[in-house]
Amino acid sequence: MSASIALVDDDRNILTSVSIALQAEGFGVRVYPDGEAALKALTEQPADLAVLDVKMPRMDGMELLRRLREKNAMPVIFLTSKDDELDEALGLAMGADDYIAKPFSQRLLIARIRAILRRTANRDGVAPPDGESETPPAERIVRGRLEMDPARHRVQWRGRDVTLTVTEFLILEALAQRPGFVKSRDQLMDAAYQDDVYVDDRTIDSHIKRLRRKFRAVDPEFKAIETLYGVGYRFGEE
Repeated sequence: MSASIALVDDDRNILTSVSIALQAEGFGVRVYPDGEAALKALTEQPADLAVLDVKMPRMDGMELLRRLREKNAMPVIFLTSKDDELDEALGLAMGADDYIAKPFSQRLLIARIRAILRRTANRDGVAPPDGESETPPAERIVRGRLEMDPARHRVQWRGRDVTLTVTEFLILEALAQRPGFVKSRDQLMDAAYQDDVYVDDRTIDSHIKRLRRKFRAVDPEFKAIETLYGVGYRFGEE
């Protein structure tokens, strides 16, 4: 059976265009114009993944996620119209899996959905969604004080958990696989954004900034992600 995706947004244009794009990719789609309608339906019958707008009338995406998390662990991607670090920190703490800022590429959203569904399938030990090839779980990565478990999407630094979005995880994984070697922005974009999705160079810089901030929240002396100006980034050998 195809994976079911729930779209919750008060913008009917987004509901229509994104649902058409997802259906064309073989997904089953359920659409809801507000959080209250989505809460009742998704509590009774969870989808395989939900895409939630953060800013909605009546019940916003944060409240919807909080109440859904009382019942199930369905993966969630937030759509946000602004770069609000407070919202991101709160959403990730509540269990959101990734963020995509509006306006967004539909191809990017579909790539993120597929990535999260693959990781959820690996974590739970179930078959991948239709159209996805089954691959063996990636091995754990240990680089000094860094530990990464790709199958469980878990990251630790000095034994403390660091909560990352799927995109941030993929960028860090690409850097940590070969410590000491420089990765260009193009290489990091290829690692994090599959299916030929185009993103601006500054997007990678923004993710690196967020990665550093999250690691420094657990270790103020964190300096393992190094910038080589005009070249790219590398994970410093520990």
